[in-house]
Amino acid sequence: MMAAARNLSNLTLAHEIAVNENFHLEQIEHPQNRRVKQIVHKAFWDRLEEDLNEDPPEYEHAIKLFEEIKEILLSFLNPGSNRMRSQICEVLDADLIRQQAEHDAVDIQGLANYVISTMGKLCAPIRDNEVSQLKATGNIVVLLRQIFHVLDLMTMDMVNYTIRSLRPHLQRNLVDYERAKFQDILEETPSALDLTTEWIKESIQDELSSLSREASSCAGADGISKTNLSPTLVLTNSYLKLLRWDYQKKPIPETLVTDEGRLQELSEKLNQLKIIACICLITSNMVAAAIEGIPDFVEKQKRISFVLLEGMNKKTFDLREALNAIGVQTCSEISESLAARGFPLLNKEVQANLVGQLCNVVEEENPINSLIDKRIHLYLRSLLASPGFQKSMPTIPGGLAVIQTEIETIGSQYANIVNLNKQVYGPFYANIFRKLLFCETNKAEPEPSTN
Repeated sequence: MMAAARNLSNLTLAHEIAVNENFHLEQIEHPQNRRVKQIVHKAFWDRLEEDLNEDPPEYEHAIKLFEEIKEILLSFLNPGSNRMRSQICEVLDADLIRQQAEHDAVDIQGLANYVISTMGKLCAPIRDNEVSQLKATGNIVVLLRQIFHVLDLMTMDMVNYTIRSLRPHLQRNLVDYERAKFQDILEETPSALDLTTEWIKESIQDELSSLSREASSCAGADGISKTNLSPTLVLTNSYLKLLRWDYQKKPIPETLVTDEGRLQELSEKLNQLKIIACICLITSNMVAAAIEGIPDFVEKQKRISFVLLEGMNKKTFDLREALNAIGVQTCSEISESLAARGFPLLNKEVQANLVGQLCNVVEEENPINSLIDKRIHLYLRSLLASPGFQKSMPTIPGGLAVIQTEIETIGSQYANIVNLNKQVYGPFYANIFRKLLFCETNKAEPEPSTN
């Protein structure tokens, strides 16, 4: 299990580095942990100051600090930097410093100055200012403390530089690497495809139910067999399920763990766009004549809706209240425009009806909500079926023109996730389909070839 966990951690990290151009590491501490760390560090630095102020000074703690500094500096060097490596080891040699301390000949400030000089040669340009400021620090204890702070920053810079350097290599080899890592996980944990199998099985049952309903409406239709199903169609339906997934309550299939955050974010954005499309469609249907002469009314309503629907996927968000606010703001914008042009204002009944229709979008069986939801999924289904979608996007269904730019962007991101996932896990999905579609009905027959 530990080996499988390590493999999953490596796979997830490699995937994130390769697909997320903005991925980097940051030092983030929990406030409680930071408080404990501050207390412990203060005690350590106070003790160091006491040691150095003794007569004669006690240098052991300081020597251990320089040992640690030496190891950090060495970790920044490239394999070929033999000259600097030798110099660092020579100057910061702990045994030599102890011998000097025994003879009261150690120069702590001189060692610190050498460290600062070396840091200046090794740091990224962004850290030049921090390193320069070290030179102005007179108190040796404060100086050592600040040196470690800057070294922490330099270490994180080095980590992120390594990530950027690795990214092109990982991108070139990502499919083979991820597939091999997941195979390792599967060998360590044979149940590592259980959720994925259940995910695909649900889509098979959905497709069988759909085909059975169609067949029952045709007189004399034959029964539907699993072997007649298209694995490609079933897998497409499985991917579409991820856009309606309850990420808080339902675990995601194992083969999609590395993209869980991205899929959840896309799902939430689509949900917001669906509501905005509903708002615009209802408004244009109910008060078409009133908004006809208002320049850029639809774009303005979109902007207002985006602002008021910010965070709508949080549990504490009151969607009905937000829709009511959007309705009130919409009526106000229309009334101001009508008044400016000398036209009669919207009567109270029309305004109340418009606000009420917008608030009803939250209802589970709301026809406008259902219509827009189906058309969004129709668009995304056609997008997954279009190999050359990046050159020519599918036609936007009616009612979605107002969110065309946004949905095309999300659709492109979604299709890229799906296509990469297919490349990596295609062989695993093929094995699952063979078991679910063929082995259960023809157990005595040999399994079909994977080729």
